Amino acid sequence: MFRLVLATGVVVLFFGEPALAADGSPLPPQNARKLSEIIAKVEQRDDFRYVDEVAWDSGAYTVTYYTTDKAKVEITYDPVTAEPK
Repeated sequence: MFRLVLATGVVVLFFGEPALAADGSPLPPQNARKLSEIIAKVEQRDDFRYVDEVAWDSGAYTVTYYTTDKAKVEITYDPVTAEPK
C-alpha cells in the first residue's frame, strides 16, 4: 500500500511540474491595454480573414493572422501602446 501511495505521489509531482512552471511566467504590465483592443486593431487591417494565434513572449503580444488571399501575417504588438513594434 505504501508503495502505491508513493508511486502516485511521484506521478503527480512529475506531471504537475509544467503547471507550476506556468505560474512563474512574466505577465503583461499593469498599464497594458486589453488584449481585445489589440485584436480589434488586427481585425480592421486590410484583407483580414481570421486570427490564428496570439502569444505572449518577451514582453509583447505576437498575433498571427491570415488574409483573404491566404497569406500568413505575424505582427508583434507593444502591450502598453497597442502599436506594432
